[in-house]
Amino acid sequence: MRKKSELPCKTCAHCALPFSWRKKWARDWENVKYCSERCRRATGPASARAVQDED
Repeated sequence: MRKKSELPCKTCAHCALPFSWRKKWARDWENVKYCSERCRRATGPASARAVQDED
């Protein structure tokens, strides 16, 4: 058994928060971009919305 800190991590393309590898993503880890289904359904990255809000 591995510790969670030893697992690979990525940054979510929507919320920009880090997330760790999960067993259900084992076969498709290279293509995983979002930390959750909610982030996957949301439109556009959070950083793009922040720039629009500043204008």
